[in-house]
Amino acid sequence: MSIFKKCIFFFVALVFFSCGSKKNVLEKVLASDDKKIKEVMKDPKQYELQIIYTQIVRNEGKITFKDYTYHLDASNYFYPASTIKFPIAILALEKLNTIANTSVNTNFTIEGNSEKLKFADEITKVFAVSDNVASSNLFEFIGFDYINQKMKEKGLEPFKITHRLSGSEPSNPLVKSVTLYKDDGSTEVFPSKLNEKNTPLVLNNLVKGTGFMKGDKLVNEPFDFSKKNYYPLETLHNTLKRIIFPEAFNENERFKITDKEREFILFSMQNLPRNAGYDPKEYFDSYCKFLMFGDTKNQIPENIKIYNKIGQAYGTMTETAYIVDTENKVEFMVSATMLVNKDGIFNDNVYEYDSVSLPFFAALGRELYAKSKL
Repeated sequence: MSIFKKCIFFFVALVFFSCGSKKNVLEKVLASDDKKIKEVMKDPKQYELQIIYTQIVRNEGKITFKDYTYHLDASNYFYPASTIKFPIAILALEKLNTIANTSVNTNFTIEGNSEKLKFADEITKVFAVSDNVASSNLFEFIGFDYINQKMKEKGLEPFKITHRLSGSEPSNPLVKSVTLYKDDGSTEVFPSKLNEKNTPLVLNNLVKGTGFMKGDKLVNEPFDFSKKNYYPLETLHNTLKRIIFPEAFNENERFKITDKEREFILFSMQNLPRNAGYDPKEYFDSYCKFLMFGDTKNQIPENIKIYNKIGQAYGTMTETAYIVDTENKVEFMVSATMLVNKDGIFNDNVYEYDSVSLPFFAALGRELYAKSKL
């Protein structure tokens, strides 16, 4: 080989490996020496770990995304828990936006309960402390069929909501009647509606563990998630993209909400419990902010804003977040999910959240933050 050809070969190889190193930001983070990350990466399969990391590329006002993924697979089921509240809150406003003389401050009541609720208050609770009852109240206004259809129309698939997160009959397909108290003083009643019957999911890993608690009794059979909600990580991550950067999507892929409504959603997503009126001793800053701060109860620095939604149930921890620090010129998106259930028993409230998943999420967020500095 001539010296010229050797030089060309060396140059191409150098460019290749340099580009490869840039493309492996997430892999570099997961190879970190941080003990909290190393503990999980010893056996990521055990934890059913999936991650998406997105760099936001800004070019002459245009937004594009550069995604890096780890073990991302929509066919491998995980329980989405409270992340399902994210589209519920947005789509409640989308439906409300089609009704004259209404706003986020509109009041409503639900059949069987005379208490007047306000959309703004329920949405605040959903994001500040991930309130289950608040999300079910919003859900009663839209129902199963509405949310499933709207997510499909926006290209947010696969996705399927089959049950509420509170109430005595969470899977009841009958959505209760809702009365709106409009801003002009008038009222409008939305009658109860029977939604489509739930059909079991057909995916991998729907049956998990070796047993589960049913009341006070242990059932020595794997736990079946086939009739639970389904919100895979990529769909969740793409929901975040649409609400943070709607201009990066076609009109038909966006949520049909006003700029003011979107601003309210964004404010609610980054708002901390102490600023939403909750006791900071019980509801500390990281109560619903796992990435970067899940392993501490200290206050989150004012220069860091986290627009996110978390989910935590049945040993599965999930979060989608847009993290921005204008002071240090940092912005990125990350969504992650993992399962911690060492004893293999579900519904026993014995999960390694504090010892494994929260430390991992915090370390993952910090490492990505460090790698995202411009």
